Amino acid sequence: MFGPLEEVYFQLFKELRAATDHFNAKNILGKGGYGNVYKGTLNDGTTVAVKRLKDSNNFGGEIQFQTEVETISLAVHRNLLRLWGFCSTENERLLVYPFMPNGSVASRLKADTIQGKPVLDWSRRKNTALGTARGLLYLHEQCDPKIIHHDVKAANILLDEDFEAVVGDFGLAKLLDHHDSHVTTVVRGTVGHIAPEYLSTGQSSKKRPMYLVKKLHLEGKLNLMVDKALKQDFDRVELQEMVQVVLLCTQFNPVYRPKMSEVLRMLEGEGLVERWEASQSVETPRFKGLESIPQRYSDYMEDSSLVVEAMELSGPR
Repeated sequence: MFGPLEEVYFQLFKELRAATDHFNAKNILGKGGYGNVYKGTLNDGTTVAVKRLKDSNNFGGEIQFQTEVETISLAVHRNLLRLWGFCSTENERLLVYPFMPNGSVASRLKADTIQGKPVLDWSRRKNTALGTARGLLYLHEQCDPKIIHHDVKAANILLDEDFEAVVGDFGLAKLLDHHDSHVTTVVRGTVGHIAPEYLSTGQSSKKRPMYLVKKLHLEGKLNLMVDKALKQDFDRVELQEMVQVVLLCTQFNPVYRPKMSEVLRMLEGEGLVERWEASQSVETPRFKGLESIPQRYSDYMEDSSLVVEAMELSGPR
């Protein structure tokens, strides 16, 4: 016999199962370390995204699952994906989110064009960076408890009907309260999108590098970083500024990397010149050679490469 709560969950599960046509593969919007995301249509006609978590028993049971969901529900910001609801049965964990009609940034970067021009033109790409920074700023510095995403990448940045950036897939990331350390016992995220020292120490960082662009910057080849789909239609001054922000975020010593509040201000045009000039006097041994880099993560870093290849880590994310 079901109790009252179990009965509610069972009925909700049935509705979500029907909304996704029994989790039909044709309705899959994306796949990730936690499970698949399906497009669904509720009884009232509302289109939703339903994340079906796999290996649900690894989340530590019903109480922990509900506690995390309730905590994440407090993270409300226009640039964060809002949790609309959830369903938890003996064998299923489902999260319900609003449907993002323009997909992810990753999907839009795949030669998606209108009349021969990329849907994500330079202006929209810059706005995406700004919106993402605002969302991460809220998670890192303004939310209580604070939340470390662990896996910021193009596939997890969604675009709403107005192409506003919405940071997703943070719902089961690491939660930090005022007394919690940044140390966790499992590695979560994607190599190339998390701080390299995290692979060695297991310590979360609010200051994570994304791209290795030092070499091209030093050689004055910034144009090679730009998506060919833009066909040279971009602001070169803004490119230079954004590359400088990226390099500040990828300094070898995490102490010197800016916080998200500082990143946002620099992207908005405030304080970048001063911060960049100050950084030039700081020694960065990472680019003098790889021999001094801890072996634990040096295997994933190549001095001659522009971007570290994204590789999914095993285990819980």
